[in-house]
Amino acid sequence: MLVSPSGPIRAERLARGVELLTGWGLRPVPAPNAYARHGYLAGADELRAADLNAAFADPGIRGVICTRGGYGAQRMVDAIDMAAVRRDPKVVAGFSDITALQFALWRGARLAGVHGPGAAWRDERTPRRSAESLHAALTTTEPVTVTADPAEETFPVRVPGRATGTLLGGNLCLVAASLGTPDMPDLTGAVLLVEDVQEPPYKVDRMLTQLRRSGALDGLAGVAVGQFTGCADGWDTTVVDVLTDRLGDLGVPVLGGLPIGHGPGQLTVPVGTPAVLDTGAGTLTVSPAVR
Repeated sequence: MLVSPSGPIRAERLARGVELLTGWGLRPVPAPNAYARHGYLAGADELRAADLNAAFADPGIRGVICTRGGYGAQRMVDAIDMAAVRRDPKVVAGFSDITALQFALWRGARLAGVHGPGAAWRDERTPRRSAESLHAALTTTEPVTVTADPAEETFPVRVPGRATGTLLGGNLCLVAASLGTPDMPDLTGAVLLVEDVQEPPYKVDRMLTQLRRSGALDGLAGVAVGQFTGCADGWDTTVVDVLTDRLGDLGVPVLGGLPIGHGPGQLTVPVGTPAVLDTGAGTLTVSPAVR
């Protein structure tokens, strides 16, 4: 089922996603309110929650792919029927604002998810390699390995070492916004994934500083740094400078340059499953979210 838990979508983009998923042999069904619009939300909170609950309750639905991010998931996650999620676990794919949904599902049902493109597809940003990566994460039980790319802006962000732990996180803004809520996971022993878009360096600094001061990063095993897209402003300090400064002295391995996030060529990784971060090899290897 294709659901819109956050922002409204463009019909033509979802049509392209349906075409892509159908080509994989899947049977995508837009949720009743997938095309709804209420300002910057994809319909009222109760409608977005109803679509998710319908998907979790329907035994014929085997996966949930969010259409896009935007904003709004945090407004309705408390209305999710976690008992239904636990009775019949289904993979939930998405990224950006969907980090909030995946955090809630991890808290309420220990449900692993998939951090990857939404069904409102844009070929210019997510070409064939991106599609193949999402396909593999959704339909195979092989581990997913993502290799740091020297062409990625965050590639210089690195602290040597090897870390193992559950991969948790996603969009940095939503990770920081989860502080103080029931959904903020305990990151002790975890590998934290962070990525973001259109956040100037000082705001990235602020979010990471908040996470540090709150104690959320105490006991962290490692940090996987994805794409920080369009995160420049008029100051000399770059987002790479900030990431190096705020993550470099945590005493854990840090690997940047991973093509995971809002940038071109976005790749997919499971979240909520065991991972190995190896800065020597430049790889993040994650156990599958499906079985």
